[in-house]
Amino acid sequence: MNLFDSLAISGSALSAERQRSEIIAANMANAETTHTEAGGPFRRREVVFQSDGASNFSMALANTRGISGPPAGSVEISGVVDDPTPPVMRYEPGHPDANADGYVAYPAINPVMEMVDLMSSVRAYQLNASAVSAAKQMIQQTIDILRS
Repeated sequence: MNLFDSLAISGSALSAERQRSEIIAANMANAETTHTEAGGPFRRREVVFQSDGASNFSMALANTRGISGPPAGSVEISGVVDDPTPPVMRYEPGHPDANADGYVAYPAINPVMEMVDLMSSVRAYQLNASAVSAAKQMIQQTIDILRS
C-alpha cells in the first residue's frame, strides 16, 4: 500500500461517514412524523458499512492487468436498512392519524441515541480528515526531500 492508497481509503471513509450523518439527520428530522407516503409512521433508517475485502492476490492480479479500483480496506455503504423496531403507540384520540382506539403510531426514534450516533459519525469523519491531512503532509515532505 502506498500513500495514495491511504488517501483513497480515508476518502471513501469520509464519504461513507457523510452519508451516515445525513441519514441520522433525516431520522432526527422525522422523529415526530406519523404519516408517510407509504402510509405508516416514519421508520428509522440505519447505514450498513462494508469494507472492500479484496485480497492481496486479487489486488496484485488486478495491478498486473492494469485494472485499477478502490484499494483493499476502502469503505462502502452496502445499504441503508429500516429499523425493525415497532412504532411507539401514544393515546391521542384527536389526532388525524389516530386509529379506531385513539392511538397514534410514532416512529421509534430516540433523540439521545441519534445524537450519540451523530457524534460518533462526526468523530470518525474528523479522524479520517486528520489521516488525509497527515498523508498529504508526508507526500509534501517527500517532494521536499526529492527537491533537495
